[in-house]
Formats: sequence, C-alpha cells, structure tokens
Amino acid sequence: MIFLRVFPVLFLCLFGATTVLADRFITIGTGGVTGIYYPAGAAICRMVNRHRSEHGLRCSVEATGGSIYNIRSVRRGELDIGVTQSDWQSHAYSGKKLFQRDGAWPGLRTLFSLHSEPLTIVARRDSGIRLLDDLKGKRVNIGNPGSGTRATMETLMKVLGWQESDFAIAAELKAAEQSQALCDNKLDAIAYVVGQPSGAIKEATTSCDSVIVEVAGPAIDRLLAENPYYAPAVISAGLYNGTDHDVKTFGMKAVFVTSDQIPDDVIYHVTRAVVGNLADFRRLHAAFSFLKAEEMISAGLIAPLHPGAIRYYREAGLISEQEAAGSECCQN
Repeated sequence: MIFLRVFPVLFLCLFGATTVLADRFITIGTGGVTGIYYPAGAAICRMVNRHRSEHGLRCSVEATGGSIYNIRSVRRGELDIGVTQSDWQSHAYSGKKLFQRDGAWPGLRTLFSLHSEPLTIVARRDSGIRLLDDLKGKRVNIGNPGSGTRATMETLMKVLGWQESDFAIAAELKAAEQSQALCDNKLDAIAYVVGQPSGAIKEATTSCDSVIVEVAGPAIDRLLAENPYYAPAVISAGLYNGTDHDVKTFGMKAVFVTSDQIPDDVIYHVTRAVVGNLADFRRLHAAFSFLKAEEMISAGLIAPLHPGAIRYYREAGLISEQEAAGSECCQN
C-alpha cells in the first residue's frame, strides 16, 4: 500500500493502465456566457471529463472576450484550446488584419470545426428593409469594434463599396444590447454573426415585428470566391418568428484551435472524446444537431490539423494514411 501511494503513476504504467497524462488540467477559452461558444466549450469539457478515468485529463471552460482573445491567449500559453471564427483563424495563421502586429503564427493548429455562424441581419418590418441594398440610408448596428460581427460587416461593406456614411446611423452596440434597441425603434436593422438558433435573434424576432434579410447576390458570390474561410449559409424556415422561408446568407465556422506546443496525447483525447462520441455530443446543444464528422475535419480549417487530431482521425478511418502523412509533412 505504501508503494502504491508513493508511486501511483509507476504502478499504473507497469500494470497496463491507459492513464498517461496524470491528471493534467486543460482550459478551453470560449466567449460570453450568452452566446454559443461558451456552451460549446462546456459541452466539449463534459465529454472529455466523462472519460477522464481513461486518460487523466480534467477540462474546464473559461468565458472570454471571444475569437481574437482566445487565439492570442493560446499563443501565449494561457489557454490550451480556444474557439474562434474561421476567418480570424486564417488571419492569425497568416498574420493579417488585427494580427499584423502579432505576426504570422505558423504554430497555430486546429482540432475540428463545429457549427456554422451565419451573418444574420434582422430588420424591423416597418423599416421597409427586405433586401441587402435596402440597408443604405437606414439606422444599422454594425457591431462593436473588435467583434467578429464588426469585422464581417466591414468586409461586407467593402465588397459592396459602402462606407459608414452610407447609413443614417452606423451604431456600434454590443450583441447583448442590439435586440432591445431594435425593438425600441432606435435602430432599423441589426447584424449578428452567431450560431443558430440564437437567443438574441429569437428576442429580436419575438419582441417586435421583424424580418430576417437575405444576404446574397453577385457581390456575395465574389466575396465567397475571394475568402475561403467564408461559406454559403442558410437560416432555415420556421427557426424564428416571421421567417416562413429559407433565408440565404454567408458565414463562418466555429473552429477549435490550439498550439503545436500542446502534447499530442492531450489533443488526441479531446478530439476522440468529441468526434468519437458524436451522437452523444449532438444532443448537448441544438446548434450541434446537424454536425457531420467528415465536415468537422475539413470545413473552415485553414491552419493545419494538430498531430494529436490527425492520430485520432487516422485511427477512426476519417482520413487516409496518405492524407495523414501529407498533413504531418506540411507541419514540419
């Protein structure tokens, strides 16, 4: 008994136990508690912790400022894993936009992507806004500076040739503030890049008479062709009040990222806990109900897969030996 208390790890290794991480603690950075990033991180930790007797990982979730904060914190070693929009993942990997001063980060790695995050534009029905072009001259919330929504709106405005001066008001409210402002008739339209279904969008479509605006056309086709981290998206009919048909838009994927400095075993077990138990994971949030493993390991991923994730995908038959070898080669 004394031997077991003093040398538990040695005993486990000698007698064939699978625990090799010796109760390592990992933290996942997410976003605000009212969004989908936080419950997504919590769902992952729940899956990881369910199997901690097998691998020794203890996972906790942290509410954060979102995509950009998470990437920088993972890079500094303050977080082990973080969730980010697919566009910010791309910019961080190449050192563009808000990451120019940080410089390119070749050590950025990915695990998988989860739900889509469509750009969702909601307009008061009495505003007369039905099409994207109708936003000009109106009171529109374009998002607070530094947010993913603001960055996406600025990209959209650029491809349309618009300036902030093209709006009667270009508001900079935070996501949590804009639904009330819309229904108080302080705004004609609001924009939010968010996973579906969203509580904030439900509030905006039930508290006042409103419509979801289609974001489509030749300019959007050009935007998608020039930016591989964006993808077409659809807000399904019946998801919100007043939406009786599918609404076309575009958006990103929520991507879980890490550093090449995180041990392979850690990422292997996190990836296995989620993708290897996908049927259970889908039940943890409505936004996950349509997840497919084949899409999770490719859609929205710009930075290379982490070797630990590659190891699981190879074992599960989700990528071939040739694809795995190619991915590992490109990381060296």
